[in-house]
Amino acid sequence: MNPLTKIVSGAVLITAPFVLLTNIYAADAKMPANDKKMIKSAMSAAPAKVAKGATIVAMEADGTMRTLRQGANGFTCMPDNPATPGPDPMCMDKNAMEWAHAWIAHTNPTLGKIGFMYMLSGGTDASNTDPYAAKPDANNHWIKTGPHVMIVGADANFYDIYPKSADPDTSVPYVMWAGTPYQHLMAPVK
Repeated sequence: MNPLTKIVSGAVLITAPFVLLTNIYAADAKMPANDKKMIKSAMSAAPAKVAKGATIVAMEADGTMRTLRQGANGFTCMPDNPATPGPDPMCMDKNAMEWAHAWIAHTNPTLGKIGFMYMLSGGTDASNTDPYAAKPDANNHWIKTGPHVMIVGADANFYDIYPKSADPDTSVPYVMWAGTPYQHLMAPVK
């Protein structure tokens, strides 16, 4: 390789990361303030290293997902839903995202396709028995959850070793929505 080619190649290798960073910062500077707020909220759901590399999406009013930031680590994080009473940002792997889509669409998730989900900012208080309850009533066993992780999509017998009480002790692992297609393990982290 001639000396001029080496110099040009070296210059390209040295400047490429700076161009990439400049483009990232320029894109961030153009991002609406509300999108930045949603990204920060979504990232609070998972450990910093997971959140940093995750895709960040927000659900639009029509139920479609809008990508706020593309990631590359296989996790997708969503910000807090302002319509719910408490914090509920979440971050999930691909299988957990498929499980969540099934729940939202009222279709059965694929059993045996285990997914992992973080909710390290806590979860909105919810019914422990009815996956679609919108508010507490005398029959839906409303519970309070703190920061936790979830295992979703496991075969039904996986959940048999954990408590399935309608009114569980939320300070230990328990099954939420037991006996429904959306049953999942809730494991507190604090």
